[in-house]
Amino acid sequence: MDRRTYLRSLGAATGVAALTATAGCLDGIGGSGAEGTVLGPPEQDLSESSHPTYGDEMPNFTVPDPIAGEEISIGGFEGERAVLWTSFYTNCPDGVCPALILRLRRAQAVAAEEGYADEVAFLPLTFDPEVDTADVLREYAGQQGVDLDAGNWHFLRPETYEEGQELMDEHFGLVIEKRDADDFENLEYQFPHFGLILLANKDGIVERAYPRGPMTDIERIVSDLERVVTA
Repeated sequence: MDRRTYLRSLGAATGVAALTATAGCLDGIGGSGAEGTVLGPPEQDLSESSHPTYGDEMPNFTVPDPIAGEEISIGGFEGERAVLWTSFYTNCPDGVCPALILRLRRAQAVAAEEGYADEVAFLPLTFDPEVDTADVLREYAGQQGVDLDAGNWHFLRPETYEEGQELMDEHFGLVIEKRDADDFENLEYQFPHFGLILLANKDGIVERAYPRGPMTDIERIVSDLERVVTA
């Protein structure tokens, strides 16, 4: 049984905990990095996780960017840009998704300040396309302080909820399922949160997986990205 099948069997209800259940700390780990990587091995071994992690190939798929009006292929950045990816939805009621977007937005700002904005792509993917239209995503970008004019930020939006489900499961080993939102006013449904952020280098190899993205130190992500891009 491969690692994606193994952890998927634990069930989506356990969210991030399921993704990191088998992870152990490897403080002080030595040795060289995985083939094709810039960064050395991470402190936390996530090799049994359901999602792509250190040394894996970044999933390749094509999804529309409704704001730019174009199809975005992850593989299209290979050889040209590093990639910082996460998934979210704009109606997120508990602050998890804004925390994910904040980390990408901060990395975008630093990339501009340090002069490598053209060497990275920021790719947040919504799994709620029924709500997250181009107009909604554009407004959300303004609320979150995202620079859509920088040319390196693409909101990815599958055509349907079902396509988003299939994409997240097939490429990231994450089960996305609508649930009742009885605890929140004005919401018909909500989603479980995995909080995953992936950093891949220009060769399409995952350098870091941050399964607890909303709680990961922002400057750590920024520093990892800068090291990968400027190596």
